[in-house]
Amino acid sequence: MKIVIVGGVAGGATAAARMRRLSEDAEIIMLERGPDISFANCGLPYYVGGAIKDEAALRLMTPPAFRKKSNVDVRTMSRADVIDLKNKTVTVTGPDGQYAESYDKLLLATGAEPVRPPFPGADLPGVFTLRTIGDSAAIKKYIAEHEAKTALIVGGGYIGMEMAENLTLAGLKVTVAEMDDHAIAPLDYDMATDVHKYVRSKGVKLLLNSKVVSIDKDDSGLKVALGSGEVAADLVLLSVGVRPDTKLASEAGLAVNAKGALIVDDHMRTSDPNVWAVGDAVQITNKVTGQPGFVPLAGPANKQGRIAADNMFGFDAVYDGTQGSAAMKLFDMTVACTGVNEKEAKRLALDFDKVYLLLPTHVKYYPGVSELAMKVIYEKKSGRLLGAQVIGMKGVDKRCDVLATAIRLGAAAADLTRLELCYAPPFTSAKDPVNMAGYVIENLMTGKVKQIFWHDVDALPRDGSVTLLDVRNDQEREAGVIEGFRHIPLEDLRGRLGELDKSKPVFVHCKGGLKSYNACRLLSGHGFDCTNIAGGYTRYSSAKFNG
Repeated sequence: MKIVIVGGVAGGATAAARMRRLSEDAEIIMLERGPDISFANCGLPYYVGGAIKDEAALRLMTPPAFRKKSNVDVRTMSRADVIDLKNKTVTVTGPDGQYAESYDKLLLATGAEPVRPPFPGADLPGVFTLRTIGDSAAIKKYIAEHEAKTALIVGGGYIGMEMAENLTLAGLKVTVAEMDDHAIAPLDYDMATDVHKYVRSKGVKLLLNSKVVSIDKDDSGLKVALGSGEVAADLVLLSVGVRPDTKLASEAGLAVNAKGALIVDDHMRTSDPNVWAVGDAVQITNKVTGQPGFVPLAGPANKQGRIAADNMFGFDAVYDGTQGSAAMKLFDMTVACTGVNEKEAKRLALDFDKVYLLLPTHVKYYPGVSELAMKVIYEKKSGRLLGAQVIGMKGVDKRCDVLATAIRLGAAAADLTRLELCYAPPFTSAKDPVNMAGYVIENLMTGKVKQIFWHDVDALPRDGSVTLLDVRNDQEREAGVIEGFRHIPLEDLRGRLGELDKSKPVFVHCKGGLKSYNACRLLSGHGFDCTNIAGGYTRYSSAKFNG
């Protein structure tokens, strides 16, 4: 059997290695239009910033090493120009000219390409995208040769924010222009505001709701026109997303969706029975919602490559969807998410609810404790977990990975309470934040507490018809107060119940939601109608003041 693979990196290279492990007899040809077949896309920002010193470290497998290890006919600098599905050939332009290569089976791993917005000046010298090792090397060279001091990043997604960190570490003053109301689109606004506050504290200027109109260049550098004004920069990075690189496939007649992603079945087979496709070029099915989508991540691409290879050799392997689990480092902060966010849940009209938690990363008596912010989306009736967002300085990826696993396995909130997670004082508490998320949802589902959210607080009446109560201690209140809230610390509340009117509903907040929950239970036990303000002052103030 003769197999031709178009494209390397995560999907194509993984598939080729798997194919060879399945068969020593197959002829495997890999076509790659660039010089590298397997490189660390996700490591590119850290090479620009200097954390990765050696460019060679980004090359996970060189063509000669891959040939030797897997006996694959690797052909770099070889561009696939035309696919003839009827005659099962690929027309290739290589170093020695153009030729036709036949195949029995074809795997497309053409990936995605950076979007260059259509505004004027997007192709000027000093304006870059970041997708390959060559791109990262070009950015480093430009900074050195032009003694660049300032940079504007267009787009505040994963790559944009990682590059904001790394260009800052490289000594540049960085501005990020994001056309949405928050950075990092998979996060909801109310969690992204924690990121906004933090990156600004690190010296990054973050311009939200700011659309780039044009880029111009004069002797002093680049001039970027925004809807709200002009920003001068020595270097501009366009990081507004990627689109499936499927022109080759669509011109051959393979089925693509409206956004250009290749349509594949759960065996990664395209509309042609002899052609498979994997990675950033394909449409996926969302594991949580069952809806089609596009999630260009390395993890899914690797899994898809293995599954496609298995099916090409007659083994029944199924890809059962992508849930978008991802994490990013941002200076000392970690941001992670998985599954559906609130915006998507609303768009799909899901019957959902949400909880916020603010908890210590480990027991408070052990040195080095910090806080972990968490938001969990769940199905109201069943408690089935739909998505999670976690932000903090440590322990973030661990908690999000547990939640991602729970979502993958169809777990409900009650299952989180039963998880027996590893415990020792340096790592967590006896009741881990993941367990606590389950308890909070369980309390809501069983009616032990009612809640409203940060976006409901300003609409609460201040006319005396309800009691607004702040149960934080004096030290916690130094962070700020919400107008109209009366202060009674939780530890004093039981002894001061006589000061409250039992005929009036009570709305109570603390720092993060735990003390106010305890206050609600206490007040409910004494006949008060009490509602907890989820996420407390921390979520309210972050969302109100860090947009």
